[in-house]
Amino acid sequence: MKDKHHLRVMAKCIGLFALAAMSTLAGCKKLYDLPEERDYISNNVNFSNKIFEPIIGRTSMMGGFNADNSTFPMTFEITNARWGDGRPVTDLFRTVPTYVWVGEYTGLEKSLAEIESKRKIEQRPLFEIRRSGEFVLWPSATNEFIQPRAEDSTNLVQNTRFFDVKVRNTGGERLIRDLQIRPFRERPYEPSNDFNAYTGKPAPDPKFPLDPKLRDYIRPFLNSVVGATTNQFLVSNNDKKDVIVYIRPFSGGTGNSLRIKVLNKDSVAMNPSLFNETQWDKMIHGFNMQKTAEHVQWDVAYPIPLVEIKTPYAPEGSRARAELKYSRVGFGGLRVTASFGLDFAIYKKGDWEIVFFFKGENPKLINE
Repeated sequence: MKDKHHLRVMAKCIGLFALAAMSTLAGCKKLYDLPEERDYISNNVNFSNKIFEPIIGRTSMMGGFNADNSTFPMTFEITNARWGDGRPVTDLFRTVPTYVWVGEYTGLEKSLAEIESKRKIEQRPLFEIRRSGEFVLWPSATNEFIQPRAEDSTNLVQNTRFFDVKVRNTGGERLIRDLQIRPFRERPYEPSNDFNAYTGKPAPDPKFPLDPKLRDYIRPFLNSVVGATTNQFLVSNNDKKDVIVYIRPFSGGTGNSLRIKVLNKDSVAMNPSLFNETQWDKMIHGFNMQKTAEHVQWDVAYPIPLVEIKTPYAPEGSRARAELKYSRVGFGGLRVTASFGLDFAIYKKGDWEIVFFFKGENPKLINE
């Protein structure tokens, strides 16, 4: 009992001492007019990358802000945006409607309405900096709003946009100078190797870049696909293009449509039912699937994929996957499964089709 009494007395004394110390410190601060405690801001705050090269028409997140142990929260402000010859830059900061997510997209949504309920349209500058120090170029930017870099691929100073960033917290402010943004023109889909990034015209053939009659094409992946006449594995690369892909608009859709079709060597549409192992209902995060003798079509929300996260429809996160499979009985009675497809993204709303064209010879689909 005596020990417990001593412990209570000691605890009470410690509490009184702490209270007295706090009162003394507060009194000293008031008496001697000591300054309020402030945040720390380093002289070395900076960005790891100061040249940004986004593609217009997509959500592009850029930055690499290095706080150098400075105290958050901070505020960031883009200042003195100018061309290299001193003209003010204004196009980047035009305020336009853009989609902003207000709910979590999971890939499990059951309708377009459910997807649209998770995002809304807000008025945002085309280019802005967030509270984290991260820059964003919104997908509502288009070639009409923002002048892309020169078609001849030059980076002349007078055609380059420069800007500074003012960083602040309660400890002070720092100015980070001479960041650059050099936007590429819109490329509405990926892969886009068929598209010249500077001119927007068809890309030249990588093997014969000076021959104006030849061009590059999107190439699919091919697994165990053999030709109907040669019985040889079909390939698609720089040297030989047995199969190529077009991603292109089509007319007559809903304005939010995606279509997949296959053309034989005579440019005639092949019946999707020929690809008998294809899981059409699990391929695209789309709705109201329509399967005809010439194509399969869905109502979809754009962009595709909507968010760069892994879902059943986007196994790598940044690309969706269109994969067509079929099986047949090969030599010796063994069943052979083959597939072809494309990992892709489409950034621009509209009616788009992905066309697989067997330009050299048709795939072998019949049994041996």
